[in-house]
Parts: sequence; C-alpha cells; structure tokens
Amino acid sequence: MTSARSHKDSGPLRRTGRTIGHALHTPFTGTARGIRKATHAHGAGESGLGKLIELHAVNGAGDVMITIALASTVFFSVPTDEARGRVALYLAVTMAPFTLLAPVIGPLLDHLPHGRRAAMAGAMLARAVLALTMAGAVATGGLELYPAALGVLVCSKAYGVVRSAVVPRLLPPRFSLVKANSRVTLAGLLATGVAAPIGAGLHTIGPAWPLYGACVIFIGGTVLAFTLPHKVDSSKGERKAQLVPPHGVTSPRPEAKRNGKGNGRTRGREKRGEKRPGLRSVGPSVLNGLQANTAHRALSGFLIFFLAFLLREQPLAGQSAAVSLGIVGVAAGVGNALGTAVGSWLRARGPEVIVASVLALALGVAVLTALFFSTVMVAALSATAGFTQALSKLSLDAMIQRDVPEEVRTSAFARSETVLQMAWVIGGGIGIALPLNGVLGMSVAAGILTLGAATSVRGLLSAARRGSPHPRVA
Repeated sequence: MTSARSHKDSGPLRRTGRTIGHALHTPFTGTARGIRKATHAHGAGESGLGKLIELHAVNGAGDVMITIALASTVFFSVPTDEARGRVALYLAVTMAPFTLLAPVIGPLLDHLPHGRRAAMAGAMLARAVLALTMAGAVATGGLELYPAALGVLVCSKAYGVVRSAVVPRLLPPRFSLVKANSRVTLAGLLATGVAAPIGAGLHTIGPAWPLYGACVIFIGGTVLAFTLPHKVDSSKGERKAQLVPPHGVTSPRPEAKRNGKGNGRTRGREKRGEKRPGLRSVGPSVLNGLQANTAHRALSGFLIFFLAFLLREQPLAGQSAAVSLGIVGVAAGVGNALGTAVGSWLRARGPEVIVASVLALALGVAVLTALFFSTVMVAALSATAGFTQALSKLSLDAMIQRDVPEEVRTSAFARSETVLQMAWVIGGGIGIALPLNGVLGMSVAAGILTLGAATSVRGLLSAARRGSPHPRVA
C-alpha cells in the first residue's frame, strides 16, 4: 500500500521533471535542427556540402576566438605607441614569414590529394594545440606567442587551401560553384558574429579564456572534418595550376612536326597541347579580376590596422574608442555579409562588369571619405569595403570556374588565395606605418584602389565586350 502511494506520488514528479527537461532541451535541439535544415537545403545534405558548411562555421568561430585573444594582448593592453610597436613586431614575426610560406602551402597540399579530410582535421587539431600554447604565453607574456600565432596562420591558410579544393567535389546537382562558395562563406561570417560576443565574454573572465574556447572549438572541428564524404579525397582528373606557364613549355617547333622528329618530351608536349593550362593561359579576365581583388584585399588590411590605431587615439564624434571600433567592425561585417548574399543572388552574371563596378564604387566612397572625413563616411567606407570585397571575390571565383580548365581549377583557387593573402599583409603594413591622420589615411586608401583600377578595369571591360570564349556561366 505504501509503495502504491509512493508510485502515485512519483508519477506527477516524473512528468514535471520531463516537462522541465524538455523545455530546457528544446531550444538547443530546435536550434540545431534549424541550422542543420538550413545548411543541408537544396541537396547540400545529400552531396556533403552541408557538412563542409558546418565545418567552415566551426573554423570561423575558432579563428575569431583567437583574434579576440591576440587583439586584447597585442593591441588593447598597452598605450598606442607601444601597441603599434607590438603589432609591427607581430607582423614581422608572423606575417613576414607567412608571406614566404604561403606560396609553398598550396603546392605541398597538391601532393596530398587523397588526404584532404585528414589535412583539414590536422589543421584544426594543430590550432587547438597552438591555442593552448598561446594561452600560456598570454598569461606569462612570453615570446612564444608570436611563433604560435604564425603556426595558427599557416594552419588556417592550409585549411583554406584544402577547403577551396573540396568545394567543387561536393556540389549538389544544378548548384553553381559561386553559390556554394557564398553559402560556405556566409556560414563562416554568421558563426564569427555569434562567437565574437562569446569570446569577448570569456575575455572578461581572463585573457586566456578565449583561447581555451578556441581549443574546444577546434577539437570539435577535428572530429567534424572526418565526417565529410570520402569523395573529397578523390583527385581524379585534377592537375596543378600555375600563375605563370612553366618556363620553356611551348609548342613544338614546326620542323619537328614536319619531320615527325623530336624527343619524348617534345612529343609529350605536343600531345598535351601548346602549354599546360594556368591562370595566364586562359585569357585576361582571371588575371585582371585577380588584380582588382588584390586592391580590395590590400584595402581591407590597410583599414583594419590604420583605423584600429586612428580610432583608438581619435574616436568617432561623441563615442569612446571601443564603441568607435565596434561601429566600424559591425559596418564592415554587415557589408561583407550583404555582399556575399547579393553574390549568391546574382550568381555572378557578367562577373567582369561586377568586378569593375564594385571597384569603382569602393574608389568613389574612399575619395568622398578623404574629402569629407567624418563618422558617417568612415562607417560608410568600412561597409562599402566589406560589400565590394565579398562581391568581387565571388565574381573572381566565377571567372576561375568559367575560364580555368576543370582539371586545374581547384589548384587555381589555392594560388589566387595566396596572392590575396599577401596583398592583405602589404596593406596592413602600410596601415601600421602611416601617421595617424584621417584625411591622409583615406587618401592612401583611395590611392590603393586607384592603382587597382588602373591595372584591371580597362582589361575587365574589354573582356566583357568581347565575351568569354567559355560561355558557361557559374
């Protein structure tokens, strides 16, 4: 009788417990289901692209955690003059070697076509370990922070190179590469926006805590990388792309053709064609598009470093330094996300015209910001730079997909990314070295874009008028 009463009393308690547990559990499971539904839509789940989108979101969240930790240590913790010296040291110790290592990463990874999942997992795991190393350096102020940061940059670049090679392998039916790239990029941006305030909150606990968070995130990414489909490790039909055709690889001499002579190397070249396909051998659109994107990326690096120091000393009207940096950062992020979304919607129709147009738009806003320097104009330039960089990069992706032969296309993406990263480093170095004068800085920004326009716009518009020899549009 006692047990029956106990059972009757425990029933409502169990039901109440289940109700509370369900109420606490539902927001997380519902959110997870919503994210999975969005990332796996339009066939992305069946092709495996959805898992790559999720992996890239994890990558973005981990990277922003490390960025927050480094910014708080190298930039915000000391006076401005000392901070400029620290950031310059950071660029010298990390970015300078990185510009030498970056061109090597792509070719090295080209020799590991059957280990792309392992390569991405390794890049994630290495960053998890390096985040722990930096956590100790942040606490003690040790110099090991800088080589560890270089290691993180190299691993991040390696991940990006492999991801560029993986995307074409995971395209769903009737899904363009531009649309796939924009969806992957947008997921990374959204994850960055979500993780940034979490990282800032962790930093209030202690300077090393964002790095602990990054370690956990990258460990999760390591596991997630191995869930990608096995087909991403396939390299069937792929070859390597080069920014310049290999020296000495030309068409066989006429007399060799007539006489049927020539060594095996000559006959091999004759069989393959006049020269191996590369970015310079597929027409001017890709190279001109790359030059325009180089200007956008150099502008991005310049604005990040120059405005960071300028707004610290001269905040926007009526705002603190932190709020001023926040306004500029949010404006750039919103512009970048909008450019990615518009690029997916346009599907990069007429990419040469788009690249020329957005470069002209960025240049016009930069000139206006130099002439009428103000809070509104700085925010407008930041948003415009984010928008035009994203849209221009998606259009460059479209031109590479259209004009670069399929067997070298994935390698071409890797090499173009290396060039753009080096441009960002150069722009950042200019931003650090420049005196903290707003009008002067915006004039330099306009000059960077003017140089890009002078070297690329005419070629882009000429190519657009002639039409592509490859009519397939991404």
